[in-house]
Amino acid sequence: MRASKRNGWIATAAVFMLVAGAAQAQGSKAGDYPAKPIRLIALSSPGSGPDVLGRLIGARFTEAWGQQVIVDTRPGASGIIGTEIAAKAAPDGYTLVIITSQAAIVSAMYDNLPFSLTRDFSPISHMGSTPFILAVHPQVAATTVSELIALAKSKPGQLRFGSGGSGSPPHLSAEILKSMTGINIEHVPYKGVTPAMIDTMAGHVQMVISVIPAVLSSVRSGRLRALGVTSAKRSAIVPELPAIGETVPGYEFIGWYSVFAPAKTPSAIINKLNRELVKAAQSPGLRDRLADIGVEATGSTPKELAAYLAVQIEKMGAAVKASGARPDR
Repeated sequence: MRASKRNGWIATAAVFMLVAGAAQAQGSKAGDYPAKPIRLIALSSPGSGPDVLGRLIGARFTEAWGQQVIVDTRPGASGIIGTEIAAKAAPDGYTLVIITSQAAIVSAMYDNLPFSLTRDFSPISHMGSTPFILAVHPQVAATTVSELIALAKSKPGQLRFGSGGSGSPPHLSAEILKSMTGINIEHVPYKGVTPAMIDTMAGHVQMVISVIPAVLSSVRSGRLRALGVTSAKRSAIVPELPAIGETVPGYEFIGWYSVFAPAKTPSAIINKLNRELVKAAQSPGLRDRLADIGVEATGSTPKELAAYLAVQIEKMGAAVKASGARPDR
């Protein structure tokens, strides 16, 4: 009996030691982190929004922790290659990735991806969002969103809109507008938003939806007429423009930027990264720099980001299905 009790105490003590050891190890990892440079993968080309955001985050981390952050741009295959690299990286906090709205669209458009955004990543923080501008050729007989909708209904199938490609955020934002208003406008995909804007200014297509920095100079010069922004509320970047949602209740489509780590990254490291990212998002310096590229800084908890991602994947899935968008066209 005594031997049985003694063995029970020994087993219990061993369990406590294991738990305490694991907690101490995790705390040590977080306390020592980062002890070497961090790689931050941006799923786009150098000079793009994710690349700029990555460099701003990197500067903040270096200032706080004294470690270099290397921004690794991976634009190929709609970001699939870079996302797979991040998903398969060691979950130690030394490989992070900037996930954007495009990744949620890719998840909806492609079958049999080598990763899952919800299964293979640990959310850290939402970092920013950017609305798009709906703009038309100056000779289009519409100066407001409601007038454009009325015009499209009076000429079903006769108006055309350009986008940077099938399944791109501007394409899907227009498809959602079509489904919510019942208008019939033809989609003309281009290889990038710049040729779509050029053809809109030339009158070959009647409208385009684009990120704010790309279209704003053409609007201010009179080569395009802006009708509204795609965010639910007016944007602080262009407060003079109404939100499309003021005319079409419930309409919203925004680009967004968030930071993730590979799944199973220790929670202590996730929390340490989150605290620094939220502080960065609240700093005037980063907010001003992001505003220069049309991004409104945000910040969130990991739990809030996980919930946001789930909603966005569902929303993009519905938009892709309704539009019939495919990777090859």
